[in-house]
Amino acid sequence: MEPIKTIKGIAAPIRRPDIDTDAIIPKQFLKSILRTGFGKNLFNDWRYVDGDEKRPNPEFVLNQPRYKGAEILVGVGTFGIGSSREAAPWALVDYGFRCVIAPGFGDIFFNNSQKNGLLLCQVKPEQADQLIAEIEANPGLELKVDLAEQVIASPKGGSIPFTIDSETKARLLEGLDDIGITLKHDTEIGRFEASRGAARPWL
Repeated sequence: MEPIKTIKGIAAPIRRPDIDTDAIIPKQFLKSILRTGFGKNLFNDWRYVDGDEKRPNPEFVLNQPRYKGAEILVGVGTFGIGSSREAAPWALVDYGFRCVIAPGFGDIFFNNSQKNGLLLCQVKPEQADQLIAEIEANPGLELKVDLAEQVIASPKGGSIPFTIDSETKARLLEGLDDIGITLKHDTEIGRFEASRGAARPWL
């Protein structure tokens, strides 16, 4: 994973409370174990009008030109509830999102996200509403998310603190997934393997 220090980019709002993982990436698209290719089906049932061919739904926020290239998603309620599927953060990252801001997150979704380099920033409900109102009033608004300082800043001069646990924060700052964390102990692992081989050569 790439280390995350700060994220600056266009922010898109999504005013749908308690979004579940099936809405993020519907089950019919879970046909690959690769992390890529899911972005085109992100929010499929809201983003497209089904017919003979998928047609973009012009009413859905991500299809509006003002939010093209958005890297930060701001939601209301609890984001990522429901069933466990690692493809949910895969789809968000593959689409281009690097950060999701919301009042709450589903536990499994949170764990899957931090292992895949997607920063989740928890704010108070009224702070999420404040950010969304500012985004909607200013087309192309860019937010800056500073992980080290745990602050979300807007070009209007406002700033909002966000919460994140210290272990997840350290993992994202260093860009470490589970394998990366294990490899930090590579010397100790090598020493153990060598001593075990000497003591039990038959293994």
